[in-house]
Amino acid sequence: MSDTVKPRAIPFIPISAPRFGAEEEDLVLQVLRSGMLAQGPMVARLEELSAAMAGVPHAVAVSSGTAALDAALEVLGVGPGDEVITTPLTFVATLNAILRRGATARFADVTDDYVIDPASMAALITPHTRVLLPVHLYGLMADMERIEEVARRHGLGVVEDAAQAHGARLRGRPAGGFGLGCFSFYATKNVTSGEGGVVTTSDGDIADRLRLLRNQGMRSRYDYAVVGHNWRMTDLAAALAIPQMGRLAAITERRSHNAATLTRLIGPNCGVVTPRTPPDRVHAWHQYTVLLPPGCDRDRVVAGLRDRGVGAGVYYPRLVWDYPPFLDHPLVVRNVTPHAAEVAGRCLSLPVHPGLGEPELARVAEALRGAVTA
Repeated sequence: MSDTVKPRAIPFIPISAPRFGAEEEDLVLQVLRSGMLAQGPMVARLEELSAAMAGVPHAVAVSSGTAALDAALEVLGVGPGDEVITTPLTFVATLNAILRRGATARFADVTDDYVIDPASMAALITPHTRVLLPVHLYGLMADMERIEEVARRHGLGVVEDAAQAHGARLRGRPAGGFGLGCFSFYATKNVTSGEGGVVTTSDGDIADRLRLLRNQGMRSRYDYAVVGHNWRMTDLAAALAIPQMGRLAAITERRSHNAATLTRLIGPNCGVVTPRTPPDRVHAWHQYTVLLPPGCDRDRVVAGLRDRGVGAGVYYPRLVWDYPPFLDHPLVVRNVTPHAAEVAGRCLSLPVHPGLGEPELARVAEALRGAVTA
């Protein structure tokens, strides 16, 4: 029998790593022991925390971030014949929500920060435009003050797809505080409940209608006021998210620190464009997304990172309309968006979550440089 000690395998660094502790466990047990499993006191607590996060008086919890988008568009009366302007650099939930309302989707280009360009949005407005739907991509807010001004000038509704932007800010104003803010608590988000979402709003009448829509249109048991949906959130999900909402400032600070460390460690000499934060914004750093050198084989880089023990993600590899269900869809207008197309072809996201320390971040940076130059 050999006394040789085998070297310990280096732990794999995942792109995301949800973290739960004793506080989450305690709240979940409270729910289980209470017997109140859905739309109960835990949901109400999460709504209060979400409203405070967005700096508004109202938050309505729903079953997912997608349901939040559906609810926001429905409560604004979007329907057939209407047009909604959004970005093509987004997850498909944004587009699906528009199409489920029977509305036409139009696509504005993005800026160098990957978020939607307000000037490009303004250029697409027609007499049929009903809603502007910016996406706060990767945790960075779009320029909502300019978008808000465009919407006001044309009498349009605003829905913020803030699924990735818990705690993000623009000139001191938080995400979800400009229009109807739609947040996700999906498993990979900065605050997670596994599944879940919330709509934030300053309008009490809209909040009341949202509560009706999420609960089968009922004001009370069998008191049906509108045609509704089952978009209720469970108290088990809310119990997972509540402690994280209490730690949100610390979560954002750690992600910001990790992002700055990655930028420093990657450096300027391997041809990779690292992300920047405009001075007027607080980035939530849901993803740390770089642009690979032009012509670089992204699949090879992803494989090289994996071989070096580092996870990576491509968010998003193609423009959202560039898939079979949408290519010939009569309600999808494929506007020319060259900046968004370039980002989709070169983007790559690296681990930035709070579970990483300096040694892990150094490994990520070294692995990226090695995979790009190999």
